[in-house]
Amino acid sequence: MKVLVVDDETDVKDLFLQRFRKEIKAGLITTVFAHSAADAMVMLGERAPTDVMLILSDINMPGKNGFDLLKEVKEQFPEMKVFMISAYGDVENMERAKNIGADDFLVKPVNFEALKEKIFKAPENG
Repeated sequence: MKVLVVDDETDVKDLFLQRFRKEIKAGLITTVFAHSAADAMVMLGERAPTDVMLILSDINMPGKNGFDLLKEVKEQFPEMKVFMISAYGDVENMERAKNIGADDFLVKPVNFEALKEKIFKAPENG
């Protein structure tokens, strides 16, 4: 399964690679990274929509934010799973994400064990 992680904080890449190293080594997951919503849309445009199976996107990013990305992804690739991630787990952000079409909402710091469960169950629930 290929997962696109979108976050403007560059250390997030190292964190995800570390936390998913066993799954990556076993060939269960492949991760690709974009540092902005615009970069993510370019990457998605260059790949077959089925190439990326899940997007994990931060909400607060400069330029287009995670909500903008979520809206664009759901318009262009309605079947793609998108999990939103925010340091702010307030009800307003959760509701907004859900209303735009988010498949899940995670609060930082991310519980990686729970995330792994959700990721590996995501395709079955589609």
